[in-house]
Amino acid sequence: MKDVTGKVAFITGGGSGMGLGMARSFAAAGMKVMIGDIQLEPAQKAVDELKAKGYEAACVQVDVSSMESVQAAADKTIEVFGKVHVLSNNAGVAVGGYSEACSMRNWNWVVDVNLWGVVYGLQAFVPLILAQDEGGHVISTASMAGMVGLRGAGPYNATKFAVVGMMETFAADHRKHNISASVLCPGIVATNIGDSARNRPEEYGGAVAASGKDKTAEMLAGGLDPDIVGDLVLEAIQDDQFYVFTDPGLKHLIETRCERIIAGYDWASNSKSLDGAKQSGGLPG
Repeated sequence: MKDVTGKVAFITGGGSGMGLGMARSFAAAGMKVMIGDIQLEPAQKAVDELKAKGYEAACVQVDVSSMESVQAAADKTIEVFGKVHVLSNNAGVAVGGYSEACSMRNWNWVVDVNLWGVVYGLQAFVPLILAQDEGGHVISTASMAGMVGLRGAGPYNATKFAVVGMMETFAADHRKHNISASVLCPGIVATNIGDSARNRPEEYGGAVAASGKDKTAEMLAGGLDPDIVGDLVLEAIQDDQFYVFTDPGLKHLIETRCERIIAGYDWASNSKSLDGAKQSGGLPG
């Protein structure tokens, strides 16, 4: 999507962090921006900032763990701007812990936000983009944790790997529909995701403040400026770039994973169990 002027973008988690960076970059490029966030106050503050610069922006409170809430946000976007061309499934929460030890309430929370939130975004917005027949772009925020397994973050890794796989499939499914796609896999970015439990609903255990022993906030504070990520995402949309990495210095992690995967194939090629076995040599689709 080279020409984004006048296009309408909807961003979840747009009141802060990378979502706010995207909102600023999109608006500066001439796009109309609908900011969705579970917290209405920062979303409205972001809108006020953009409008003060002469940009077109509005906001809506949205809980991405609820299909009804996401659908209502899609309806509001059409009500305000008439169309939607770019969807950014950006909202996410962080949950640490081993897969077998993490509480089921935290498992449910991270899956409902990070995974189902993307599914609900696709379900609510993509039919609208298709119906307009004007093309579009969908970007979903995963993580480097969706490319390599990070120790001590089993639930988070699981959701981010799922988002990468979902977007790879989405890109293949919609090439013929003039809808391009990207998956954002950031490294360390200066966001407040380390304090995401401040907004955890009661059904998942309620809100809690970040632990003073947790060094995540300190590490994130030294990360990449979210506004730079916003510019990067805009550039990726205009260049039709699928994988969007924020830290080229982490390339070695991908290379190491690929080497391990190839080694797995080499092992299978020499496996006694597979020796002489008849196989199709293909996959469905």
